Amino acid sequence: MAGLSIAEGIKQVYNGLRHVVILGAGASIASTYRNSELNGKKLPSMDNFAEVVGLQDLVEQVPTNLKAANFEKLYSNLHKNNPHSKLIQEIELRITEYFGNMQLPPEPTIYDYIILSLRSKDQIATFNWDPFLYQAFCRARKFTKDLPQISFLHGSVAIGYCEELNLSGPAGYYARADGGYFEPTKLLYPIEKKNYSNDKFIKGEWDRLKIWLDKDSKTTRFTIFGYGAPASDIEAVTLLNKAWGTSEERDMEQVEIIDICEEKVLRQRWDGFIHSHHYDVTDDYFSSSLASNPRRTCESLANHTMPMNIDEAFRKNNPVPKNLKTLEELWAWHEPLIRAEQEKN
Repeated sequence: MAGLSIAEGIKQVYNGLRHVVILGAGASIASTYRNSELNGKKLPSMDNFAEVVGLQDLVEQVPTNLKAANFEKLYSNLHKNNPHSKLIQEIELRITEYFGNMQLPPEPTIYDYIILSLRSKDQIATFNWDPFLYQAFCRARKFTKDLPQISFLHGSVAIGYCEELNLSGPAGYYARADGGYFEPTKLLYPIEKKNYSNDKFIKGEWDRLKIWLDKDSKTTRFTIFGYGAPASDIEAVTLLNKAWGTSEERDMEQVEIIDICEEKVLRQRWDGFIHSHHYDVTDDYFSSSLASNPRRTCESLANHTMPMNIDEAFRKNNPVPKNLKTLEELWAWHEPLIRAEQEKN
């Protein structure tokens, strides 16, 4: 069978099917491995957090009975002991400064690829504090306004919230000339008290994600990129599970995991989300559905699982080149896809 050519696949545009992407620390780390942060800053894990961010002198001041190898546990111990201590305030200030000054390099990064791989019907939800997703979103808006919805599930140094207007925007800026200040969002929560519903901004971010994950939302693809579902974040995983439902309820959806862990570990970790064999695992973003069929991830899945005719079942992939040198080259490559979407709409 000849199947759908790449050109025919580009013109095939479905507006009803959705794709949700969850980003964890592994996504940002992968991005900086590929393209270093502009000033050479590294992305930490919770096990090397103090060393990478430069908190060793503050950690040395922590009483012995409150210390822990995992930074999130150490912070939780400090918060439980005295949530208003000067030590906690200094730790929070340094973390905000470290992540707040991060910048994407000028060349295309994985974040630039991700943002352009989806459309406004889709959603990206991130657990990361760094500003990379927001910066990539702003860069892409110079080219197209048809970009995915974004949720910052743990806050971000780039995003602020104005309670008066119930509106989020660039942290430290104003919504209008006479007010509407976007207060920087909270980043750190003690492990035992990650009650997201208590923070209006965080609750709104989670509410948006839950709408997209609901079984009636027509979300057909669910990608988890570099998120390890840590034991310290039980509430987050519980919320994801509740929004997604049981694997029996999602018997037509495809779960995709981009991670460097072994497949058997990932299969077990995300078992509650996966129906039977309806999952894919890759350790490389450029082997994922997002890179294999940018802006047509749901069309590709529909062709393979519910083809309208035999040709659709043999649709050819349209992989984005991974070695594009400039943002202009990246945007130019996506232009035929966006033009077809505009013609369809």
